[in-house]
Amino acid sequence: MAETYCDSYYAATRSPIAPFPRLDKRIEVDVAIIGGGFTGVATAVELAERGVSVALLEANVIGWGASSRNGGQITGSLSGDKAMLKQFARKLGPKAEDFVWDLRWRGQRIIRNRVEKYGIQCDLKFGHMQAAWQPSHIPELEAIYKMAVARGMGGEVEMVYGKAVRDVIGTDLYAAGLINRRNMHVHSLNLCLGEADTARRLGVQIFEDTKVLDIRHGKRVELVTAGGSVVADKVLLAGNASHHLERFKLAGMLFPASLGIVTTEPLAEDLARAINPQDIAVYDTRFVLDYYRLTADRRLLFGSGTNYTGRETPNLADQLRPAIEKTFPQLKGVRIDFAWQGQDGITINRIPQLGRIRDNVFYAQGYSGHGVATSHIVGEIMGQALTGNPRDFDIFASAWHWRLPVGRTLGNTALAIGMWYFQQMEKRR
Repeated sequence: MAETYCDSYYAATRSPIAPFPRLDKRIEVDVAIIGGGFTGVATAVELAERGVSVALLEANVIGWGASSRNGGQITGSLSGDKAMLKQFARKLGPKAEDFVWDLRWRGQRIIRNRVEKYGIQCDLKFGHMQAAWQPSHIPELEAIYKMAVARGMGGEVEMVYGKAVRDVIGTDLYAAGLINRRNMHVHSLNLCLGEADTARRLGVQIFEDTKVLDIRHGKRVELVTAGGSVVADKVLLAGNASHHLERFKLAGMLFPASLGIVTTEPLAEDLARAINPQDIAVYDTRFVLDYYRLTADRRLLFGSGTNYTGRETPNLADQLRPAIEKTFPQLKGVRIDFAWQGQDGITINRIPQLGRIRDNVFYAQGYSGHGVATSHIVGEIMGQALTGNPRDFDIFASAWHWRLPVGRTLGNTALAIGMWYFQQMEKRR
């Protein structure tokens, strides 16, 4: 039985689109995609634009997982950038620096162009600040700023310090901030639904409430569901933390982290302007960080305290309220209308995992908290690879990944211990 959306702000304010059917017959296509989140939907659009016949199968509803539960921030942050530079240099040599730098902004370009091209209504806004939690974090932001200026982004980035931070965000919490006008924020579910509707108009066959029960390998691949089947030349597994297919091949590579987000009641216009005068998205520089922004109807959407055990946080609203009121004391006692949780896919080295299980079965997963932008980059890369241009795919597929010889429960315990260690080290800085 398919699950519907969780009780989130995104679900409550999602755009109405025509429903997608349940698969009840046998069909044949060039490419079949398992997973109706950002990765699957973005890849479907890329393939359809290239004239490829596509079927997309989602066990629940489009955007059911992390694609409709995230903070909605589209930024140039790459948590695995140092590992990428080291590993990608084996294939690219000195060009790895340019490749990784382009990755930082590739997702913004794809999303911006797609929203404009297809008229997707998703409250897309520009502007973001990475905020220094303590003075020792400032040099890292300054290094990013200098790199951006050196690469021609001087008109889009700005460093602010001390009291000047309050002109950007109404709190005394931060020592400095790096403002980036190329970064964006968005109503995540409406973006995903808008892209799915676009894919449908381009000819993609999309099915909800269609769980894949078995994958039968051969020259062509057959995906078996309760009501029908799909036969395809190639298959993409795009379930991220939620899928459980081909676990023998993918075991020990990806671990779910629980994210928690709340949304307040709509704020008065003057109060919303006081706490976020430039209507930008914000996250801070800690390992386990706070992130927030205003929605189109002036609610504060606030996420914090990612849980690396993979288990949900009890009483989420009560857990996050102190962080909200510490950041914005003027919101003390504000009503919280929505509180929800989801699972993000974490990789040990923070490099997204792209690869093959067989010659005609591909997978893409593991965005480690940067999924809105990264999933669209991956969608473009997979669209290229599945139509005969595997250059960028091969670069990612060449990366070496940690594989823990344990199940998800023990793996998440190890991950949680590691994150606790980094948090303690951060407190000493």
